[in-house]
Amino acid sequence: MSTSEFIAKTIRPEVRALKAYPVTPPWPGIKLELMEDAHLDAGPSTAAMRKEMAERVAESAFNRYPDPSAPALKAKLREKLGIAPQHDILIGTGSDEIITMLSQAILAGGGTVVSFEPSFAVFKNAALAVAGRYVGVSLKADFTLDLDAMLATIAREQPKLIWIVYPNNPTGNQYPDEAIEQIIRAAPGLVVIDEAYEPFAQRSWMPRIDEFPNVLIMRTLSKIGLAGVRLGYIVGAPDWIGEINKVRGPFNVGVLQQVAAEVLLDHYDELKRHATLMIAERERLLVELAKLPGVIPFPSFANFVLARFPDAGAVFEALKSRGILVRNLSGMHPLMVNTLRISMGTSEQMDALIAALREIVL
Repeated sequence: MSTSEFIAKTIRPEVRALKAYPVTPPWPGIKLELMEDAHLDAGPSTAAMRKEMAERVAESAFNRYPDPSAPALKAKLREKLGIAPQHDILIGTGSDEIITMLSQAILAGGGTVVSFEPSFAVFKNAALAVAGRYVGVSLKADFTLDLDAMLATIAREQPKLIWIVYPNNPTGNQYPDEAIEQIIRAAPGLVVIDEAYEPFAQRSWMPRIDEFPNVLIMRTLSKIGLAGVRLGYIVGAPDWIGEINKVRGPFNVGVLQQVAAEVLLDHYDELKRHATLMIAERERLLVELAKLPGVIPFPSFANFVLARFPDAGAVFEALKSRGILVRNLSGMHPLMVNTLRISMGTSEQMDALIAALREIVL
């Protein structure tokens, strides 16, 4: 029997039909693809952080298994991010691992998960990987929330888990709080609000989670400088966190991850300053894109801008030839045809992007 025949017999059809999450190899030029903090590539503040991190790593017990409860890191998260003492925290290797843990705890064996589309592809992949059932609810053509469709889907499917990305990736828009509240009250199971872009949206559901017994807030530190560290966390009632914790790998977040996150959180004011700079660049880019013929930029509350071009593929390739990498999302979903997602970089990088787009599109 051949390898392909063994695979066909052993790997579930739903998994074989999936596509792995696409990751671009390292890019030597201007990288505006994955919503990273380019301000940390260089500069005096970065040098100070790197020096402190190197010293802390050298002192760490990297030859020992980590403390899975991560008390120092959780205390730092509470201090810097204002997490209330009545709420528990579960940390993971990026929010991806949190999504996997929730899928294992709630969906394994056939539970239904619902999410808006287009949104983060990992929601679907994680559900199908544990033999869960995934149902997507399409946004409207302008990427606004279709509340009637979502409420009808909830009534029909009775999902155990609902994902709401706030603001949404890859569209960048924020859904009305009143609509989200209706979804929460209609949900028969858990609603997780993914606030990966909260530093740029400057709005959060964290202050309201005590109002609802079925809501958790998930965040990541990747967008504000720690993308390489891979640190995500979820916050909510201790009873919820305690159940999800049962499927967590015993030593899932390593010593070096914890140390690096603690060091960078000590510099959280600098990271917030970077977020402010990226917000300013986001608003500038929205204005500049609107000046280009045939280009439609969509309002964003994240650290990226989504825009529709007459020929996104041609623009994508033309930018690459000039050393600038963005994300072509044209094949992601029918609503995403001819769209590029552009992450915010430094002001110099955005200057180069805008100049290149003027050459390409005008």
